[in-house]
Amino acid sequence: MRTGRSPQQSNVDMVPRMPSWVTRARAETLEDVAFSSGAALNHLHVVLVDPSVPHALLRERLALSAAEACVAFSGRSERAADLRDAIHLLRPGDLPGPAGETYQGWRGAVERPVSVSALQRALPGCAAPQIAVWLDRQNMRAATQGSPVGRASRVLEAVLADMPRAEVPALILADAALAQALGWDHLVPLLATGLKRADLRKRGDDLRLACHRAVIASVIDAVRLAADLARRTAHLTAVAPQLRASRARDAIEMFLTQDAVAPAALPLPDRAARRLCDRLVDLGAIRELTGRDTFRLYGV
Repeated sequence: MRTGRSPQQSNVDMVPRMPSWVTRARAETLEDVAFSSGAALNHLHVVLVDPSVPHALLRERLALSAAEACVAFSGRSERAADLRDAIHLLRPGDLPGPAGETYQGWRGAVERPVSVSALQRALPGCAAPQIAVWLDRQNMRAATQGSPVGRASRVLEAVLADMPRAEVPALILADAALAQALGWDHLVPLLATGLKRADLRKRGDDLRLACHRAVIASVIDAVRLAADLARRTAHLTAVAPQLRASRARDAIEMFLTQDAVAPAALPLPDRAARRLCDRLVDLGAIRELTGRDTFRLYGV
């Protein structure tokens, strides 16, 4: 009996785990929490350059979580399943609604490399010059003031000072500032899922402390998610040669990069697309995400 692991499986198992001293830390002072959040971000950086991690898919899943948190901040009841339906089952000419617009904003923010133009497309309610002012404000201070999380918290505070009810743009731009400060090409949603609604009313050191704590909690979850997605996408890639459908490779690429996919969105005839999804579910390579018999969505 073979006991050795394939090179692909070995690479997946090498996705590094968060050090226990970070996950168990109970620091209270701003300096101690900042140290722990810096260690967490350094670990996440290692994960984000790991070739076994599906980076686009990871950002999509984190964007869904961030959108769900923002919808909850606004007092609405929609959850992840509702947000998926609002976007992936949207018909031409339909509007996604407030919760769907929040999800669209986060998806747009993580899709392209961070830039003012990309952020403006994700946040059509914000003018590009104003976005540049908010981000340049933290960049001008970068050389002399604070950590990347501190810079992100200043952007969050500045946007909310100018637009007190614009939590979604504020959080997206704060994560963009964090990505820029860390030298990441793409925005990685972290702050929204770790902050509480009451934290958004804080200012100064209180807000910075809340942001550092939010980053620690969110990075722990993001690293776990990255390891899980690495295992799942490795299996999907391994079973792909068994598929006979034409353009199956293009369909696989969609599952490897998108949180959820409707069969109608696959580059296949309708019946062939549904058969492919059923086959991949049978192979344990993807999951049906809705639990419904109709209007199904699939994902890794």
